[in-house]
Amino acid sequence: MTTQPLRATPDVRAHLLPVAAASPPHQVIDGDFARELLAGLARRPRSIAPKFFYDREGSALFDRICELPEYYPTRTELALMRERAGEMAECIGPDAEIVEFGAGSSRKIRVLLGALQRPRRFVPIDISAEHLHAAADALRADHAGLDVRPIAADFTRAFDLPAPHAASRRRVGFFPGSSIGNFAPDEALDFLRCTAALLRGGGLLIGVDLVKDPALLHAAYNDTAGVTAAFNLNLLARANRELGANFDLGQFAHYAFYQPVQQRIEMHLVSRRAQQVRLCGHAFEFAEGDTLHTENSHKFSVAGFRALAEQAGYTPRAVWVDPQRLFSVHWLALPA
Repeated sequence: MTTQPLRATPDVRAHLLPVAAASPPHQVIDGDFARELLAGLARRPRSIAPKFFYDREGSALFDRICELPEYYPTRTELALMRERAGEMAECIGPDAEIVEFGAGSSRKIRVLLGALQRPRRFVPIDISAEHLHAAADALRADHAGLDVRPIAADFTRAFDLPAPHAASRRRVGFFPGSSIGNFAPDEALDFLRCTAALLRGGGLLIGVDLVKDPALLHAAYNDTAGVTAAFNLNLLARANRELGANFDLGQFAHYAFYQPVQQRIEMHLVSRRAQQVRLCGHAFEFAEGDTLHTENSHKFSVAGFRALAEQAGYTPRAVWVDPQRLFSVHWLALPA
């Protein structure tokens, strides 16, 4: 897999959040989780989509990751947005309706909303319903008059948007955080094509992480405090909580490394010993060293991402990059 040594995971129990008496309502998403985890454990190599990280506990852990000194993407993108928000707002134009894919805590949209002229509606979409609605309530309180319409959904699948706001001139997508990197290349192209159809006549403001020194990437996904390890292992804790699985979290190790040929971070959970795991009436054998592949995070060049966006039907316009060339934000326009 890699020549890097497998390091012991830091003690992550202090980072795992206490389990509430009842899990938040995710009936449809829970069904997807059980089905996809069973399929992922049965295939070789084993894998599961990273969207299932984001239950309530996982979302809170990710918010903590964004504050870590090693994790550069959030602070770099926020600094870019604060510095260039006026230019971004000028690209978007007045009276816009903003649709955010994977909204999370909606921290970055606050910067954009502060610069936009008469934003008419904000539609945050996220798989973690409880986290989403709490963020939407806070946004309503701070932006009186803004029509906030949260949608609890998996944005990689079909979902219903409300009819366009009567006073809006265009519908614009917002996809910060470089979540586009979690898709395989063909999936990223499909996602961009789908958003291009949805946002016709508007555009997409999107964050894209850049290729850089692998040492910086390794540090960002292997923080010394062990929060990323806790975030990764929470996937197994979620399976125990919601699906009655019997994963022993102490017998799995967080492992993240940079794969230079495919220009991506890979994140895995590695079995520390031979063991059997039971899930939904099925038994799965893990040998020592077997892994569950939980996430990819692809990195891009500016030119490479612009070419991908053009292939999806967008017209790449402005791009903003920080002085260290760690991260980029792109404005992609669409014809009417």
